[in-house]
Amino acid sequence: MPPKSTHLKSLSDLKQVQRSLAEQREREAVAAAAQAAAAKKRLAEQDLFARAIGATQPLRKTASVQLAPEPPAPIPVQQQLDEQRVMRETMSDEFDVSTLLDADDAMSFRRPGIGTEVTRKLRAGEWSIQRQLDLHGMRTDEAREALGNFIREAWKQGLRCVRVVHGKGLGSPGRQPVLKAKVQRWLIQKNETLAFVQAKPAEGGAGALLVLLAPARR
Repeated sequence: MPPKSTHLKSLSDLKQVQRSLAEQREREAVAAAAQAAAAKKRLAEQDLFARAIGATQPLRKTASVQLAPEPPAPIPVQQQLDEQRVMRETMSDEFDVSTLLDADDAMSFRRPGIGTEVTRKLRAGEWSIQRQLDLHGMRTDEAREALGNFIREAWKQGLRCVRVVHGKGLGSPGRQPVLKAKVQRWLIQKNETLAFVQAKPAEGGAGALLVLLAPARR
């Protein structure tokens, strides 16, 4: 027969286990009751929302069409070619300017009806230079097209005074300023040109022209 103390210890352990099991069952019951209450609350809220908005039905899907991206605007190639052709025809290398140039020390031009004070003021710097075109190294066709575009765009933007650098011709065969004479001819044939004079030494001298443009039409 086991000692009495051993028997009491075993009985005490059993009671401790029973209490632990009872506490665990109580905690589980409390958690289950909380979950049930939360679920009941959610159902009540859903029911309340359903009663508030009334009967519903799913939206019908509408047919959709995938639109193609808008194509880029076509480049007016033919128009550009026509403009270049017109510009070449209106800026001839054979145009005689001998009667239009003022044979002064620096050679200048003023359109008929423009007084000599205009070229005097242009040479004196009364108009500030607003833009410049450098034709160095260009072939004749390239220079003619570049000058025509430059003068036309400058006039459209309302500029009044520009500088055209054509060089002194020191690198040309025979050291003759071929491009200089052509630039003078081309400028005279442009209606936007009111007058031009040779630039001052500090602004290019014999290798550049200061060009006064007509006011742009608004």
